[in-house]
Amino acid sequence: MTVAVALAMLERQGHWLLQLRDDIPTIVAPGCWGLFGGHLDPGETPEQALRRELLEEIAWVAGELPRWFSDSNPQRRAHFFRASLTVPLEALHLLEGQDMVLASLEALRSGQIWSPRLGQRRPLAPSLQCAVARLRSNPMPPHSRSSR
Repeated sequence: MTVAVALAMLERQGHWLLQLRDDIPTIVAPGCWGLFGGHLDPGETPEQALRRELLEEIAWVAGELPRWFSDSNPQRRAHFFRASLTVPLEALHLLEGQDMVLASLEALRSGQIWSPRLGQRRPLAPSLQCAVARLRSNPMPPHSRSSR
C-alpha cells in the first residue's frame, strides 16, 4: 500500500529548515534529517495535511504554501511544498523530533548535517535527499522564475 505524505521545504535567508527525526527504529528514516510534514489523514488534501503537521510539529501557522513537485516510489507518494519561513528559528517550538536547524545548500549537499543538541553529524533522510537533488537542478522556486 502506498502512503501519501506532504513535506515542507522552508527557506529563510538562504537556509533550509530541517527536522532531526527521532531514533525510533519503527519510523521512517530514524535518526536522519528530514523535512517537517507527514502523512495525509483520510479526506485531507496534501496542503491541509502539511498545514496541520506544521502546527503539530513546530507550532507554526504557514502563509502561502506553493506546491513544488511530487515524487513516488512503491512505498509512498510525497508531495513537496516550497515556501519561505517567515519567522526566525527561535520563534518555532520543536514539538516532534530531536532537533531542528537551518542548513545551507552547501551543508545539505555534504549529505550530513550537524545537530547542536546531539553534538554529532547525522545523515539526510531519502525524502530530503530527493528535495536536495531537485534544488540542484532547479534552485529557484516556481513563483520566482515566473517573475524574471
